[in-house]
Amino acid sequence: MIVLAVGWASISKCPAAWRGPKRVVAAIPMLMKRMSDIPVEILAGASPERIACRPLPPYSPSAIAFLADLSKALLSRPEPRRYPDIAAFAFWCRKANLRRLAGAFGSAGHRLGRGLVLHIAPSNVPVNFAFSFAFGLLAGNANIVRVPGADHPQVAVICEEIERLFSLPEHADIAAMNALIRYPRNDEVTAALSRSCHARVLWGGDATIAHLRAMPTQARCVDVAFADRYSLCVMAAEAVLTASEPQLRGLAEGFYNDVFFLDQNACSSPHLILWLGGQEQAEAAMLRFWLAMQRLLASKGATPALHAVEKFTHLCRTAIHLDAAVSSSRHANDIYRVRLAELPEDIDIHRGSHGFFFEYVCADLNCLKRIVGERYQTLSCFGVDRQQLIQFVVAEGLIGIDRVVPVGKALDIGVIWDGYDLVGTLSRVISDR
Repeated sequence: MIVLAVGWASISKCPAAWRGPKRVVAAIPMLMKRMSDIPVEILAGASPERIACRPLPPYSPSAIAFLADLSKALLSRPEPRRYPDIAAFAFWCRKANLRRLAGAFGSAGHRLGRGLVLHIAPSNVPVNFAFSFAFGLLAGNANIVRVPGADHPQVAVICEEIERLFSLPEHADIAAMNALIRYPRNDEVTAALSRSCHARVLWGGDATIAHLRAMPTQARCVDVAFADRYSLCVMAAEAVLTASEPQLRGLAEGFYNDVFFLDQNACSSPHLILWLGGQEQAEAAMLRFWLAMQRLLASKGATPALHAVEKFTHLCRTAIHLDAAVSSSRHANDIYRVRLAELPEDIDIHRGSHGFFFEYVCADLNCLKRIVGERYQTLSCFGVDRQQLIQFVVAEGLIGIDRVVPVGKALDIGVIWDGYDLVGTLSRVISDR
C-alpha cells in the first residue's frame, strides 16, 4: 500500500461549525509558499494527504459492494422522495445494474485503475459529484472529489451516507482510498492536488477547463474534461399528433424531467426543438404538445417571478440579436418559444433557461449537417427511430452528438458520457504483447 503525499504539510483537524455529515475542517499550510491557511472541509473519507493508492481491477467486488450498500442506504431514507436526482443515483448504484455494467465491460485484458484521480465536480448539477466518484471507483482508482461549493441538500445526504459506510469495517479499504472534500476556489490547493494525481475528471465551462488544464500535472496524467455542451430535441410531428392521451402525458412528463428539473442548466437539457414534418402538420403538433406542457406546468405551481423576468429579458435580447427569429409565443410565464425562419450555423450560442426554447420545422434530418459541431452532446427524440438517428450521425461523420436518447432520458448519466468510456479511460491495460 502506498500513501501519497499531495504536496502540503500534515492536515490539522477541528470540528466543523456547520450541519451535515461528519465534517471536519482542515487547514492546509501550503509548502513552498507562505500564505494564509485555506479551510478544507472533509465531508467523507481519508485526509487527502493520506490517501491509500493501491489500484484495483475495474468493477472490483469491493467497489461494487460499497456502491450497492450506498444504493440501499440512500433508498431507505425519505429524501429521495423530495430529490429525484438522489433516487436516480441510488437506483443506478444498485448491485444488479453494476453487475450488468461489469458484464458489458467484458474482458479487455488485465486492467487496473490508473491510481489517484482528482474530480472537480460542477456546481450547477448537485449529484454529478457522486456519479463522478462512482466512475472513478468502478475504474479501480483512489479518488479525491471536490464537491460543489453551493449548499445543495443532496450533497449533504449523499456524503452523510458515504461517511457512515466508510466507518464500517467491511468498507475500510474503500474508505482509505477516497476523500470527498470541499474548499473555496483556490488555485494553490487545486494545483497541489493536480500534481499528485494520475488522472483528473474536470467538469465546468470552457474557461474553467482551460484554466485547470494549464496547471502542471504528472507527465502521464490523463484528463477527462466535460466542458460546455449544447443539446437539442427532435420530435416527429405525426407521432405527436397520433399519440394517445396517456402517451402525450408521458411525453410531457419526460420533457419536464429533461428541462425543468435543473432549470435547463444541464448540458444535456435541450434548447432547440426540431419538428420533423410539413408546416401545417408541425403547427398542429406544436399546439397539442405545448398545451399538454402548459397543463403539466400549471400543476407544478407558479413560476418564480425572477424566472419569468429572466425569460422576458432573454426574449428581448433574442429579438435584437437573432435575425432568424421571426415570431414568439408565450404560455403564461412558464414557457417562451421563439420560431426560427432558418437555422443559423451558430444557433448553439443561443440558449434558454427556465423553459425558453427555439423551434424550427424541417422536412428531414439534413438540417443537422449545417449546425452540428463539437459542442453538441445529447439529441433527445420522440417518434423517430433512435438507431436511424445514430446511423445518420455516423454516416454523415458529424463531429458532435455523443448521445441519442428518448425524451425523458436526457439527464440520465452513465459510464459512457460525452463520448468517453469512463471506466476504460480511467483504467489501464497490462498487456502480454
